[in-house]
Amino acid sequence: MSTVFSDFSTVQYGGPQVTEPLTYRYYDPAKIVLGKPLGEHLRFAVAYWHSLAMNGSDPFGAATINRPWMDASLDPMTAAKMKADAAFDLFRVLDLPFFTFHDRDIVHEEATLKETLANLHTMADYLQAKMQGSKVKLLWGTANLFSHPRFMAGAATNPDPEVFAWSATTIKHCMDVTKQLGGSNYVLWGGREGYETLLNTDMGHELQQFGRLLTLVVEYKHKIGFDGQILLEPKPKEPSTHQYDFDVATVYGFLKRFGLEKEVAVNIEANHATLAGHTFEHEIATAGDLGILGSLDINRGDPLLGWDTDQFPIDLLGTTMSMYHVIKSGGLGNGGCNFDAKVRRQSFTPEDMIHAHVGGVDLCAHGFLLAVKLIEDGRYDKVIADRYAGWKTPEAQDLLAGKRSLDEIAAQTEAKSIDPQPRSGKQEQIENLLLRSIE
Repeated sequence: MSTVFSDFSTVQYGGPQVTEPLTYRYYDPAKIVLGKPLGEHLRFAVAYWHSLAMNGSDPFGAATINRPWMDASLDPMTAAKMKADAAFDLFRVLDLPFFTFHDRDIVHEEATLKETLANLHTMADYLQAKMQGSKVKLLWGTANLFSHPRFMAGAATNPDPEVFAWSATTIKHCMDVTKQLGGSNYVLWGGREGYETLLNTDMGHELQQFGRLLTLVVEYKHKIGFDGQILLEPKPKEPSTHQYDFDVATVYGFLKRFGLEKEVAVNIEANHATLAGHTFEHEIATAGDLGILGSLDINRGDPLLGWDTDQFPIDLLGTTMSMYHVIKSGGLGNGGCNFDAKVRRQSFTPEDMIHAHVGGVDLCAHGFLLAVKLIEDGRYDKVIADRYAGWKTPEAQDLLAGKRSLDEIAAQTEAKSIDPQPRSGKQEQIENLLLRSIE
């Protein structure tokens, strides 16, 4: 079946010198880097929702993107299959290894839960058949538990136990579909797991509910033999005033509370890091240090707008340092780099969609290669190591190992008459080093 992407050729790698815009300049998936192909390090994924379901509407304007499958006169299941056909054509054009989806992205909701779940499994079979004729695989699946009015007060954290049960049932079936399609991960994104005001909120009760649902998910993962990761996606606010999965550190504390820190990792989004007052690299480094780095949502926010704009990334230095911390944390494993990004309302043509992904892919690949270069060069790592060199002495190691009490430390310090002098943090030197490294 012909789709809006059928006339586009598959994007090829051409090298840094090419001028053809629909060509990868840095993303050579077969290039061996740090012992394995670049494509296996980055594991790029196309997000079904922004690429196929997004229509360009916003709180102040109507839809500007009108695809054939968005025609309201179509039978909903026919439209869902048309959308899937277009999706796999887009995957062919971009030649990226993975895709991701919410249940509501791939099929509509019916009048009853039973009918809705039947639709989901019908479309899962359709996607499975499409995948058999394609190279693309599923990076992760998830459930949309935020759009429908029933979720206005949350899903797992809703004060109505019937909504909790509805949500748990939906997740169960989405996990079944993710396993059926060979997904590497299953993601839980608490789009409304938080509160607008504490005046009507029992926070402790809602956190217990959240912990119970996540425990049920982990238990079901083992029951069905799903060998992928369970991922929780941090987001601090918007649409809620405060969301319980605020940032990576908050999520880790939540996982520790319920004994799930060995079972659940994080899917970190760049724009969510911005909303939390962090950088993307901060969140990645935190997750790596805590041992819960799972996967990445690649995008950016507009610093002049305090909401989730989900733009395609363009910052080479920030991307380079993000990839540096990914490498230092041991890589993404079963995770990947999912383009949770959407074209602007004025970018309504199919070609705009392809340009956006080509640019994002090349930026990430370029940043990853520069991060490798930075590590292999060694100068940046040496600056950091030199700054903490004092902690390598036996006496300092004893401090870290708990071999000295506070009294002993005080006595030894007083006896030596220690008077530490300030040492430069060399921030400007480091910034110059990094900027020159990406020239």
